[in-house]
Amino acid sequence: MFQVRIHGRGGQGAVTTAELLAVAAFTEDKYAQAFPSFGSERMGAPVMSFCRIDDKPIRNREPVTEPDALIIGDPTLLHQADLFAGLRTGGYLLINSARTFAELGLDELAARHHGGRLLAVPATQLALTHLGRPLPGTALLGGFAALTEVISLDSVAAAISERFTGKVAEGNVAAARAAFDFVRDERKALSDA
Repeated sequence: MFQVRIHGRGGQGAVTTAELLAVAAFTEDKYAQAFPSFGSERMGAPVMSFCRIDDKPIRNREPVTEPDALIIGDPTLLHQADLFAGLRTGGYLLINSARTFAELGLDELAARHHGGRLLAVPATQLALTHLGRPLPGTALLGGFAALTEVISLDSVAAAISERFTGKVAEGNVAAARAAFDFVRDERKALSDA
């Protein structure tokens, strides 16, 4: 079973991101579940959502405490809580930021994990460019597809197109594709280094 924990703030789309990830997995005939965890339910409050993906039925309904992948939608959360708790050895980390891990103060974390599995992607900027709104979720899903290869970009695009219509769907798919390309290129650069 592949387990994902998504951190963000209320109103940024962390819950929708988990739901879209589950739909993308369903598109590939996988089993999936997505669910949120809220503290105070207000705009801007820290939010977690979870997604599990497997080739067989999923019986566990508990929050994800030992994720195979973390998606951090808001870098302002990085030093406010232990977001990285339970991240499995060899796990994946995708952070919404145009800054490097060193600039984010995450050198120590990066040193403990495989470099090609920890990446920052400017998801908010990509969303602004392609969608016109600072909603990084679909861009992060595109980046997730490139980073983990657990789901395909085509499945992400199908999930987005099922949820949204018209220009909103087109913009979200474009943001996901741009993030996919960004992460793919970053991984290639790291492997060539």
